[in-house]
Amino acid sequence: MKTLLSEREIHTAVDQLARRLNNDHAQRPLTLIGVMTGSFVFLADLIRLLQMPLRVGVVQASSYRGGTSPGKLSINAEMMPDIAGRDVLVVDDIFDTGHTLVEVLRLMRELQPASIRTAVLLLKEGRQEVELRPDYIAFQIPDAFVVGYGLDYQDQYRNLSYIAALEPDDIAGK
Repeated sequence: MKTLLSEREIHTAVDQLARRLNNDHAQRPLTLIGVMTGSFVFLADLIRLLQMPLRVGVVQASSYRGGTSPGKLSINAEMMPDIAGRDVLVVDDIFDTGHTLVEVLRLMRELQPASIRTAVLLLKEGRQEVELRPDYIAFQIPDAFVVGYGLDYQDQYRNLSYIAALEPDDIAGK
């Protein structure tokens, strides 16, 4: 494993992102929807820094099933609050091909929010297959399989306080 982003770098970027959101939204109420499971650490750190009135909910979206290549996308929105007429910020851990976020946004637009924006911790360079670009991006990273700070490989490494790239031996050895 190779460290890409230290704990300090992550906290600095989350703080800067929170300041932008506080400036952009002032005291207007905001509903944050975390895309689970990978975004939960990012979401928790972010909401503690936001100053506007807010509501928080989650959707579960998954396309990785025990490997490093995405499969069929599954979305479960049962734990998402009503977003009709509300300003919504979708918070995700990583923007890779972009298909997950596009599908989550399609689902949410059907629920008629007043506005919908997106924030991602990581944007993986050169992997996008969609026209969408997230509104808020904390980091752009190279094309590597990353873990830590909520991101996992086969349900491991979510607890790391930093973000690391797995080496081929790390993946083959599991």
